[in-house]
Amino acid sequence: MSFQSLGLSATLLKTLEEQKFTSPYPIQLAAIPTILEKKDVLGIAKTGSGKTASYVLPILTNLQESSSFKNRMVNVLVLVPTRELAEQVREVFHVFAEGLPKGIKTMAVYGGVSINPQMKALYGINILVATPGRLLDLVASKAVHLSGVETLVLDEADKMLNLGFKEEMKQIFELLPPKRQNLLFSATLSDDVESMKEVLLHDPKIVKITSLVEEPELINETGYFVSDERKGPLLRHLINSKDMQQVLVFAASGSKVDKITEKLKKNGFDAAGIHGKKSQGSRLNTLEKFKSGQLQVLVATDLLSRGIDIAFLPYVINYELPRSPKDYIHRIGRTGRAEAPGEAISLITPDEQHHFRVIQKKRGKWVTMIESESLDF
Repeated sequence: MSFQSLGLSATLLKTLEEQKFTSPYPIQLAAIPTILEKKDVLGIAKTGSGKTASYVLPILTNLQESSSFKNRMVNVLVLVPTRELAEQVREVFHVFAEGLPKGIKTMAVYGGVSINPQMKALYGINILVATPGRLLDLVASKAVHLSGVETLVLDEADKMLNLGFKEEMKQIFELLPPKRQNLLFSATLSDDVESMKEVLLHDPKIVKITSLVEEPELINETGYFVSDERKGPLLRHLINSKDMQQVLVFAASGSKVDKITEKLKKNGFDAAGIHGKKSQGSRLNTLEKFKSGQLQVLVATDLLSRGIDIAFLPYVINYELPRSPKDYIHRIGRTGRAEAPGEAISLITPDEQHHFRVIQKKRGKWVTMIESESLDF
């Protein structure tokens, strides 16, 4: 099937063609017609499967027919767990909204930056992409009203409902009109998402594109046994020997990110780091440089395991392991996206071997391991 068969507006179809979107992904085929009918949807699909466009495109089409645009009353509210994902979603809306007959204004709001410019800019916004805490701050300041929301989207619903957002989410739900369209998208169907389905969704269409445990495809996974003192040299050896021009390296803490980045720089690599203590402006600038290919190595905490979308990122390296199998899957899911193959490499010290076996066992998938002692670096 083609995008032309889904009922989208002619302007959006033209933009899809210009953006080189040739055919819809399964999640888009299943969700778009239902969202156009203004019905509720619970979409379960793996990272990189086209979830964002599956709600952006029909929402923009429906807004073209809406007549209820009012000053500080947003029509569409998209709730996301991180600042990076907020900017990513806003950009997708912006790309597809350009050229639409009825002008659509989209804005992303999140903490870590001054609230005053956000308060001033909210006038006339139709689509608001927000993290829960900053949204409640703006509501308390009377900068935005949620009583006119026609469509609510929870993106990364599994993370939204189990990372300490529950009390904030409850407050937000109480501010929303009872009659609205609800769209929940998640990579996994956790107990939290299942219970939220009972509360939020009215006779939803449930779209499951993958198994309940998200397993990225197109990813070649390998691991290297390495001692603590040889881990940094091994990282640099792999980047050089594989001629990695764009690689995302994950570490467990902000301090470790800084140490890895500094060591890479001292050895002549074009590297930068991102973690929660960096300013929002710095993080966005670094991320943009990496996404555009101007930065070779990006070192990050799990902050970016869901908040970065690069269609053709070839390499991900786990310098340190995450806490859970789900976090591991989201990390390596940054590569192998949009039907492009990728490589995920984990550097495993003796202390990490047991934890890595647990991750593999819970996933039901075993990674090919390589001894690094014989490598000359």
